[in-house]
Amino acid sequence: MTETPQRPLRVLAAMSGGVDSAVAAARAAEAGHDVTGVHLALSANPQSFRTGARGCCTIEDSRDARRAADVIGIPFYVWDLADRFREDVVEDFIAEYEAGRTPNPCLRCNEKIKFAALLDKALALGFDAVCTGHYAKVVTLEDGTRELHRASDMAKDQSYVLGVLDDRQLAHAMFPLGDTVTTKDEIRAEAGRRGLAVARKPDSHDICFIADGDTQGFLARRLGTSEGDIVDESGARLGTHDGAYGFTIGQRKGLRIGTPAPDGKPRYVLDISPVDNTVTVGPASSLDVDGLTAVKPRWCGAAPVGSASYTAQLRAHGGESEVVAELVDGELRVDFAEPVRGVAPGQAVVLYDGTRVVGSATIASTTRASSAVA
Repeated sequence: MTETPQRPLRVLAAMSGGVDSAVAAARAAEAGHDVTGVHLALSANPQSFRTGARGCCTIEDSRDARRAADVIGIPFYVWDLADRFREDVVEDFIAEYEAGRTPNPCLRCNEKIKFAALLDKALALGFDAVCTGHYAKVVTLEDGTRELHRASDMAKDQSYVLGVLDDRQLAHAMFPLGDTVTTKDEIRAEAGRRGLAVARKPDSHDICFIADGDTQGFLARRLGTSEGDIVDESGARLGTHDGAYGFTIGQRKGLRIGTPAPDGKPRYVLDISPVDNTVTVGPASSLDVDGLTAVKPRWCGAAPVGSASYTAQLRAHGGESEVVAELVDGELRVDFAEPVRGVAPGQAVVLYDGTRVVGSATIASTTRASSAVA
């Protein structure tokens, strides 16, 4: 198996303005590929977005990306995808929360923007591949087929947010950082040796289009306030809220419940009902889930046939769980070997066979270990 192609390729390097994408572009150029850098302008009003951190929406980021491209010695362009980003990522994010689900905008951005809109445009212009700074590996087998695998360094692995990529997208994906087994400080040191000013630029793990990091405030501004009840599992009213969209399954803080639980233990969000604008809370044990159903599956290769054992990851920075999964009438049914906690509809479940990414799907419902359905 080989990780990188032997022949030089025409590569479009997506440069966010951060250190990872800059080093990835530099490595691709150093490997002999014909590299062109591109920064995606994803905000119609970039000055309203955050500054001073890695992102994809600020004027500062665009300038940092351009300076990095100049140092590497590659052509550089800025492509305006703000309308597509707003429609496919931001509006989808708002609609999902409004429906009581918890979306992951990074997956949607990879699926709809970086490896759909960007890739389509790149191929139309004659490029062979899109290069990003993600920590993941594309492995080419002897028969020419390609597989997506976890990064060599599990501590930095980002394959979860790439689990939405299909065969066609993988055929044109390049991740030069995937084989790196090193610390982020060493990546920064490499950037410094290459003369890239972004070597000292801080990372950001927040949602790029929410300037102040206040997701609940952002949703309130878009969806307005709508007072509803917070109830326990018996239906008893414990308090009120300003909008069910401001909560997510497993949330503990910010519940504003004045009455303590009978056992004195913390309570967590168990269910969100946008229909009657009700949030149900209860003990941590009620968050235990032993199965789920997921929709809109996307496979990084051929769709699996029949029931099989895998490991599953449910969050970008979460661990793995042993599962048995099967595709039934277009829906993915997943049973956990041991109960897992705090699984929210709208999140992605990504299946793995060893280090290989099998595919992903969007969680539609869960079965609690107590046999209640969420």
